[in-house]
Amino acid sequence: MSRGNTGLVVALTAAATLGGLLFGYDTAVISGVTGAITHNFVAPLHLSAADANFLSGFAISIALIGCAIGAALAGPISTRIGRKGGLLLAGVVFFISSLGAGYPEFLWGLLGATGYRALPVFLGYRTLAGVAIGMASMLAPMYIAEVAPPSTRGMLVTFQQIAIVVGINLVYFVNWLIQSGHSQAYLMASAWRYMLASAAIPAALLILFMLMVPETPRYLVLKDRDPEALRLLERLNGVDGAAATLREIKATLVQHTRPLLSFGTLVLVVGIMLSVFQQLVGINAVLYYAPHMFENMGASANQALWESATFVGVTMTVFTLVATFTVDRLGRKPLLIAGALVMAAAMIVIGLLFDLHLVSAAGPVAGGRAGGASYLAVGAVMLYIMGFSFSWGPVVWVMLAEIYPNSIRGKAMSVAIGAQWIMNFIVSLTFPMLDGSAYLNRHFNHGFAYWLYSAGAILAALFVLRFVPETKGRTLESIQELWHPTSGAETSASQPAAS
Repeated sequence: MSRGNTGLVVALTAAATLGGLLFGYDTAVISGVTGAITHNFVAPLHLSAADANFLSGFAISIALIGCAIGAALAGPISTRIGRKGGLLLAGVVFFISSLGAGYPEFLWGLLGATGYRALPVFLGYRTLAGVAIGMASMLAPMYIAEVAPPSTRGMLVTFQQIAIVVGINLVYFVNWLIQSGHSQAYLMASAWRYMLASAAIPAALLILFMLMVPETPRYLVLKDRDPEALRLLERLNGVDGAAATLREIKATLVQHTRPLLSFGTLVLVVGIMLSVFQQLVGINAVLYYAPHMFENMGASANQALWESATFVGVTMTVFTLVATFTVDRLGRKPLLIAGALVMAAAMIVIGLLFDLHLVSAAGPVAGGRAGGASYLAVGAVMLYIMGFSFSWGPVVWVMLAEIYPNSIRGKAMSVAIGAQWIMNFIVSLTFPMLDGSAYLNRHFNHGFAYWLYSAGAILAALFVLRFVPETKGRTLESIQELWHPTSGAETSASQPAAS
């Protein structure tokens, strides 16, 4: 009896997760340069405090607009040039945009784009970086899900989140190493450029690996390249099961593409809301502004970068591994519900500590920490990171990669992940406005945003409990039956909720 090639499956998964590495790297690299962006591009404009806060938040989060665009483009790209081709294109775009964001004056300086006048060029490169990340964020888990066997698909798709976490962890240390031993003036003048440009290195790795991997069998079937698909399935799953798997794929692709709502509206709504709640719990406010949060709690600037690297990065890595080894045992729903409740509790604690003035909101203080309660605040941040890392971080990517039927997967994932990036943008744009609001800080002392995110986490748990089906152990083709149990076009809205 011929068995599948586990080593090949893992190798292809590792190659695709470099798209997740780009995602994580870009998500966290901005945490080291937020002050420099304000200093170099916003402060020279001499705007009012409210306008300056808005423009700073916009410049920091504009990549997320590009991410939504990239996610929307990824669906058609995945159908036209393939999952592999789309990831290769994302790597090229990200490579160019990373160097451009670090040195926006290059070439454009000849047209007068120097100093703060380079802001439009900087925003353009950051948007382009977002397009690449948006494409990779959809195509990487899609690629993994389409090459993975059902028994380990959940675990393998969580490798996407591990790669995201590794990217976050890596860039926190890179940012700290670049800045370590230097003054704040060095960060404002030069270090921020090196931080942003360093993202070109993982982009180059993605390009290299995508030149070496094959396309997915489901894409090959989509393009009527059945002999190639069969040979790849034999390598992935073994000779004995390859023909049966090919027939199952072809049966779901009688029509290679179908209208987006062919399986009812609930499947689309579930994917969109999973994406929305993944951001509404506030994770990227934590990741983007982790150094700022630690400074609010009384750390110095260098301390804040180090604590971001150690506390946040290492905690995310360890607890994402927890999800990797439990998602195919415990299932998707229990992890999502438990994680949401843990995050809600942690955000409530953080909000209370700020609201009761038990932690400092004035930045670094003489002698280091603002007080003993600041350690409790750091502990609550770590608890929040734990909750996200074993649940909504990795498991949402698993769900988005597997819940959609073959004939609508590309389009549906584009819509859901596009919604995720839009919500990401909203959260990232509004956090500095909420955290910097004089009115809110008079009443809540920096605590309001965290209470808002705790409410999002509670709503997320309730939504999963009521509407999200369990997909553990099912083939991608059999998951279609959760949404479309008959051959007719109608789907009962209550069917998945009962699963």
